[in-house]
Amino acid sequence: MQIPDDLRYSSDHEWARASSDVVRVGITDYAQDALGDVVFVDLPKVGSTVSAGGAIGEVESTKSVSEIYAPVSGTVSAVNEALSSAPETVNADPYGEGWICEITTSDSSEFDELLDAASYQSLTNN
Repeated sequence: MQIPDDLRYSSDHEWARASSDVVRVGITDYAQDALGDVVFVDLPKVGSTVSAGGAIGEVESTKSVSEIYAPVSGTVSAVNEALSSAPETVNADPYGEGWICEITTSDSSEFDELLDAASYQSLTNN
């Protein structure tokens, strides 16, 4: 299981990568593996306001449907439209081309409060 050191993580198995005040969000390798083959991704709407911990979409797999939660508060500034026609990209490349959305954060301190790689590793080993 991959847990890149340069990302932050939520306890709900989302990853976050900050670039200035924009945070790119996806689901972790652990989450995509637990879900199985992803067949549909319900993306948030660009321009929608989200709150940290609030549901922003869903990932549907052959096993189940799972909520996607915002790791930070802000405004959705981009979504990965490619997932509409190729949802399996979440399985193939969860930390790259399988990203879900980008959020322009309203409170950058929320990013700093997310788990680092070592803390997320401990969470997934329990």
